[in-house]
Amino acid sequence: MSQSPSPWRRMPSHPGARPLPRWWPLPVCALLGAVAGGVYGLARPAEYSATSYVVVTPTGKSDPATALGFAQAYGRVATQVAVVGDAQTWAGVPADTIRRQVQTSTSPDAPMIAITGTSGRPAEAADIANAVARALTVNGTHTEASTGVRLVQFSRAAEPVDPSSAPASLTALVGACAGGLTGGLVLLVRPARRETAPVPAPALPAGMPYGGAR
Repeated sequence: MSQSPSPWRRMPSHPGARPLPRWWPLPVCALLGAVAGGVYGLARPAEYSATSYVVVTPTGKSDPATALGFAQAYGRVATQVAVVGDAQTWAGVPADTIRRQVQTSTSPDAPMIAITGTSGRPAEAADIANAVARALTVNGTHTEASTGVRLVQFSRAAEPVDPSSAPASLTALVGACAGGLTGGLVLLVRPARRETAPVPAPALPAGMPYGGAR
């Protein structure tokens, strides 16, 4: 009688592939965000900023409180048409450029106006800031008799040495944080993975040896 191989021996073994851990979107999204942020930081042109300061002083007809109030007002109109009309001539750039690339800020405690110019070229950033400060002081001189305050350029903007825009390392870090946050949100909204129940091995018939009948 020839030996018949057992059907259980003919069944091949197929171990299942090891599944990825459930938290895999977190490092993947963080890595993608870091790469995207670094590429953005390298591709974006460098930007420079220069700041000039104008101080508002009271004349004999006003007091410090009046000067502080006019400093707030002049800070709001520093880039308006009346001021930009002169500033664009001194800076050598169009008026629209000055409106886009100039920011002003004032202090609630001191009658001082900070005028910041930004540009891709350091010299142009300083020229824009100084031109707006000069135009603002000239405009204030014309209205000194009615306002009772005098505008004086406190300090000129110097040509910046280092760019004010964020370096590529910082944008990569921000991108990694944003990517990690996105990966965390994916983990929160994705459905929980169901564990597959193991399939039990078929039972051998009673009395049959594992090797099969001979």
